[in-house]
Amino acid sequence: MELVPSIDLRNGRVVRLHQGDFAAETRYPLTPAQLYAHYAAVGALRVHVVDLDGARDGVAGNDQILHSLVALKRLRIQAGGGVRRRADVERLLEAGVERVVAGSVAIESPDEFADWIARFGADRIVAALDVRLGDGHAPCLASRGWQRKSTHSLWEAVEGLARAGLRHVLCTDIARDGAMAGPNVDLYSECVARFPALAWQASGGVRDAADLHALAVIGIAAAISGKALIEDRIPLRELAPFLPAA
Repeated sequence: MELVPSIDLRNGRVVRLHQGDFAAETRYPLTPAQLYAHYAAVGALRVHVVDLDGARDGVAGNDQILHSLVALKRLRIQAGGGVRRRADVERLLEAGVERVVAGSVAIESPDEFADWIARFGADRIVAALDVRLGDGHAPCLASRGWQRKSTHSLWEAVEGLARAGLRHVLCTDIARDGAMAGPNVDLYSECVARFPALAWQASGGVRDAADLHALAVIGIAAAISGKALIEDRIPLRELAPFLPAA
């Protein structure tokens, strides 16, 4: 399993949100370039960059920073936030992003998302399917920067997209995001059990190396981590097994 550090951007700054709440923001003194360089130095292969302004408003707000990170050419970048149109995908791929991450379109316009998979290739597109656990612990989808609830379940969405050729899924348990409470291993175990052919990326709650090992054991392809890494809560020697260039 690969550990993929996250850089979340809002108004040009590195931040983290608590459970997707834009009013519960933690700002960090590091610049995006400094954080990127740190992740490259410790042995990461790629980085996950999120334009939070774009995710909420549907309009890219941190493109200049993203372009500057791509130009550094030390890490492969998967990027998302506000990807709502085919032109957005084209813009990011042309900028040098390895994979484009989109959530709202995957949920609200699955036929269009399926066209992106066919047009750009399954390895260039990631479906960001973020969930809140509903009654009976059913994973219910949220979109538009986690502000809009969907009536569809995670399983319904993945089943349809898998038929369209989907390969990469980034799944976030919103309640765990930024909460340092541990990842939802039960949820991700069910994800892998139901759709073992997909490359699942788990996001939300990673707090220590034991969490990373637990995700690796169940067959998760990648773990996305932000807060625990920014705040150096996990010793580097414990991260090394999950960092390809360490």
